[in-house]
Order: sequence, then structure tokens, then C-alpha cells
Amino acid sequence: MAKNTICLWYDKDAEAAARFYSEVFPDSAVTAVHRAPSDYPGGKEGNVLTVEFTVAGIPCLGLNGGPVFTHNEAFSFQIATDDQEETDRYWNAIVGNGGQESACGWCKDKWGISWQITPRVLTDAMAAGGDEAKRAFAAMMTMRKIDVAAIEAARRG
Repeated sequence: MAKNTICLWYDKDAEAAARFYSEVFPDSAVTAVHRAPSDYPGGKEGNVLTVEFTVAGIPCLGLNGGPVFTHNEAFSFQIATDDQEETDRYWNAIVGNGGQESACGWCKDKWGISWQITPRVLTDAMAAGGDEAKRAFAAMMTMRKIDVAAIEAARRG
């Protein structure tokens, strides 16, 4: 296990979530599934308790802790994309699998984890600063899924 691992609390579907992420994102995999050695507040002996996995190279641990805690937008994965095709692929996978759209490139998967599907053209525009960043930012603020062509047009003015 990595020295620093993100622990994500799930009600009961950590394994399903981890397997979904490993199918959608490159450099992602389920590396171990651990079962509870005895009953615990969120489940029974033999239930999947934790799942070790990676999402785009980031080590994670999914914990099936029960319904006590839920996810919110204070934590999100940000996935950088190279073009509209890649942006659409990730966005559609998350939203199309029971997730929901939000604003400015954010969406939420069916387990409540927030994702920022962010084309590099947008982060490049923000890094450029000045009027280019202002125009790209204003365009982004009107979007749900980021439209690469619209961001490029905004950058040019």
C-alpha cells in the first residue's frame, strides 16, 4: 500500500465503484478486496470491507462504512482531458452510469463522488491570465460539460 492513500467512504458499493473507475480511466485498477473478519457497525462478517484501487494512478482505498457519511463537492477528482472526444467519453461514462451533471465541468457519479472533467485548453487559458483567462472563465461559467471549441473561441476573443 502507498504511504499516502485517499480513503473514500461508501455505504456498501466500494467494490462496484472501484471496478467502474478501473474500466473508465486509464492507469486504474482494483488491486485488492478485503472482507470483514467479523460483524461491524456497517456490515456483517464476510462482507467486502475495503477495496484497494487506483484512479488514473492515484492510490485509493474504498471503505464500506455504511450510510453514516456521504460525499459532497468538498472533495473531487479532477481529470485533465486533451480534446472534446476524451472529455465526452469520461463525462458520458459518469453521467450515463447513474450520475448527474453539475456546472463548470463538474459531475457526480452514482456513488456521490464529484468529478471535474477539465480539458487542458481551459486550464491553459486560466494559466495565461489577463483577458484570455477572463473570456475563457466567462464561457466556462455558462457550461455544464466543457465545450472545447467554445473555450478555444473565447480564448481568441
